[in-house]
Amino acid sequence: MFVISVFHRYRVPLLLFILSLIAGVLLKYPVSERQNLKITQWEHSQQIFVNKKTNILTLTTKNVQKTMLENGLTVLTKEVHNAPVITVQVWYKIGSGNEQPGMNGIAHQLEHIMFKGTKNRPVQFGQLFSALGSDSNAFTSYEQTAYYNTAESDKLKALLELEADRMQNSLIDHQQLASEKQVVISELEGYENSPKYRLKRALLKSIFPNHAYGLPTGGTKPDVEKLTVEQVREYYQNFYTPDNAVLVIVGDFQTAQTLETVEEIFGKIPQGQKFLPKPTPPIPQFPSSPIVLREPGAGKLLQVIYPLPDVNHPDVPILGVMDYILTGGKNSYLYQVLVKSGLANDVSAHVASLGAIGWYDLSVNASPNQDLGKIEDSIKTAITKLVKTGVTSEQVQRAKAQLTASVILNRRDITGQGMQFANDQLIAGDDRYTERYLENVRQVKSEDVIAVIKKYLKPEAQVVGFFEPQDNANYDRRPSPSVGTEENLTSGVTATPSEVIKYLPNLDYANNKLNHPILQKLTLANGLRVLLLPGNSSPTVTLSGYIKAGKEFDDNEQAGLASLVADNLMSGTKTKDALTIAKILEDRGASLNFTAQREGVHIQGKSLREDFSVLLATMVDIVKNSTFPVQELKLTRQQALNALNLELDDPYQVANRQFIQSLYPQNHPFHTFATKETIQRIKQRDVIAFKQKHYRPDTMVLVLVGDFDVEKVRSLIEHQFGDWQVSGKAPMVEYPTVVMTDKGVRVNSVLPGKSQAVTYMGYIGIKRQDPRFYQALVLNQILGGDTLSSRLGAEVRDRLGLTYEIYSNFQGGKNIGTFLIEMQTSPEDTNKAIATTRKLLKQLHQQGVTELEVETAKRTLISNYHISLSKPEQLTARILMNEVYELDEMELRAFAEKIQKVTKNEVNQVARQLLYPDKFVVVTAGPAIMAEVIGD
Repeated sequence: MFVISVFHRYRVPLLLFILSLIAGVLLKYPVSERQNLKITQWEHSQQIFVNKKTNILTLTTKNVQKTMLENGLTVLTKEVHNAPVITVQVWYKIGSGNEQPGMNGIAHQLEHIMFKGTKNRPVQFGQLFSALGSDSNAFTSYEQTAYYNTAESDKLKALLELEADRMQNSLIDHQQLASEKQVVISELEGYENSPKYRLKRALLKSIFPNHAYGLPTGGTKPDVEKLTVEQVREYYQNFYTPDNAVLVIVGDFQTAQTLETVEEIFGKIPQGQKFLPKPTPPIPQFPSSPIVLREPGAGKLLQVIYPLPDVNHPDVPILGVMDYILTGGKNSYLYQVLVKSGLANDVSAHVASLGAIGWYDLSVNASPNQDLGKIEDSIKTAITKLVKTGVTSEQVQRAKAQLTASVILNRRDITGQGMQFANDQLIAGDDRYTERYLENVRQVKSEDVIAVIKKYLKPEAQVVGFFEPQDNANYDRRPSPSVGTEENLTSGVTATPSEVIKYLPNLDYANNKLNHPILQKLTLANGLRVLLLPGNSSPTVTLSGYIKAGKEFDDNEQAGLASLVADNLMSGTKTKDALTIAKILEDRGASLNFTAQREGVHIQGKSLREDFSVLLATMVDIVKNSTFPVQELKLTRQQALNALNLELDDPYQVANRQFIQSLYPQNHPFHTFATKETIQRIKQRDVIAFKQKHYRPDTMVLVLVGDFDVEKVRSLIEHQFGDWQVSGKAPMVEYPTVVMTDKGVRVNSVLPGKSQAVTYMGYIGIKRQDPRFYQALVLNQILGGDTLSSRLGAEVRDRLGLTYEIYSNFQGGKNIGTFLIEMQTSPEDTNKAIATTRKLLKQLHQQGVTELEVETAKRTLISNYHISLSKPEQLTARILMNEVYELDEMELRAFAEKIQKVTKNEVNQVARQLLYPDKFVVVTAGPAIMAEVIGD
């Protein structure tokens, strides 16, 4: 489905909290996308080259230039000219790990305030970044706070001026602090909705009871509430100085000229007078018994934390290899011990490395009815056994390949590269740290791995946590009808578009165009469509695919069947079992995933250039020859049931389910959702029959982007797919006409143990092929496409402080989708936020938009489109869905031109046609919301 929205969320709540905990060397698992949410991944990488003769991966930073200004500002620059895009990032060497007792959260609070404006530009900086078309965000970690912007390259000087301005002139007053405190508290309480977050917080507090590392990086509510303007100002003046910062610029620019500009803009800022001491390494504490949380929630959790040395310790690269051996894929040691045995549904871990200390964080989602103490004992026994038996050279080589490939594959865009350099410089004191790290990884031997396991994974050197869900029988989880109030909007302080333009730096817009090679299309005799886009900007290949075998084919009695088929495809083929398939991919650090969505199954894969033929052959074998062994199907079903249980405890998932079912009638394919009963009804014969019926070459599209020879790939595809034959016409689904409700519906689902409510508001929308698509895209950008700069964000979040995040989008595909507004609020603020949103919709419907709003929205959309096409995964997804939606072959190039042609009159016409403030379906999930009476 397409999403008419640009997701400039101020911060991704749970993900960036996790990133702030990690702040370290590697995350081996790519971060998955919550629905419609684009998330930055955090694997380390730099410019990678492959020696074809020796097949040895080497990593070089030879194009990175390090410069230090007289005032102490460190500047890291790297030219990358494959797209007219740049990233500008400012990282400060200060974070929550430096905070004093009673002031937990001040670094995070200041991070929010930094978007509120400066003495020179008293306007929300999110509006300024949006007007520039910049994808801008920020996060707070233990030892750093970072602000990053990615935009078209002609915005470079403007971004530098804005970052220099808020480095020295930020406004911090009582009104701003008061409103932003509400937002921060909403964010913190949103984290509390997650049992995993609560358990992790308890463990870190236990292991570091007298150190800031034991407190949340975002802060605690009592400390945030007590922060004063004077404290925040002093913190800002002491630590937001050039000698305590790193400026990173990566992308399409000229180094010499840019450094002159940096000197001109940043060189006049005086260095600081406050010396920042290095964080004191904490002394870990080890409770004699597990930390146990018995609270409302779904699914038992086990977490184990082992203290580790700091990032520069020579054992850290070995620990990275150990991590992959233990939990890196289906062939990993603990996956076999815990998941294959039925004790757990999944196991994951990561090595967190900070400047003062590190830790190994192991997390297990237990299978239903399993004892957490038994799982803990199994982990101890397994590790003891591994020390005795040793690890094989094959295990070590596989782990090293996975780790190295992860670095390369997950850091191919300029934003990620910039983050890599800055993180290495601030945490390890060396912007070339990852280069040294990977070189040391290559030297790791089997005996080294056993040595670090014996040294660090000792039972007496661990903290264990259990999350045991409390019986929720006393809570009524049935939806309850209620209504909301409306109020007149007060005059706001948010800047008008004309004021925003007034405060923008001088701009000299260039004609930024991405000169991609022409797509090459191949259609086989069996109907399979293949689109190829070769390029050598990275020695990798990205694969994206689609098969018309999605959830739309589920019936009410076996809802979940399409997902169970997709999830189980890699469980075995006619010639390979599940472990063999996993081993083929893991040995090369390649990845391959199948995900069932409403209108189709999406395929995602990526590999190094030299491994692409193996990736393709594996994908072909799976699609054509999957066999669904009984035992593997049983395991996949149990994982699906566990995932469903967790979904029904997640306010976002519950709100989404009830929102969709409130919009679409029972006979509509979108109305059907899996339940425990429908999943349990599915048998092996049902899975096999579904696969045989719906997995066909004539409904499949395959897109390849990356470093490959077109003719060789054509030959491979024709050879491997050519004999895949099916008979008859592809199955189709009848979509009944959907009628919008005349009167709004309000549903409130109470979930125990939640502190923040999630609200979905909306109604039936449009298809992707609707001729009003581009006007709707501009309209949505103005309304709620950006959490800070949109009308919704500016009023509901920024001025009133009612929500941490709010945004809108039109969701749709080949069939009519939805118009959706989503927000997260405290229960006492929910009705006010809903009423304010309704009022804003009425104003927009009746009064329309301004010319300047339209021009700003168009510029933002075009810039972000160019940015998205510089990222392999997003580029392949664009190409794929353009083909699936049967758009013109030139759509990839013509999209920006079509946006540019949109007029104000067209947007206002679409606003009258597509915005219906009185017909909202409103669904809230989370804590109880008090019913109130509707009134004007």
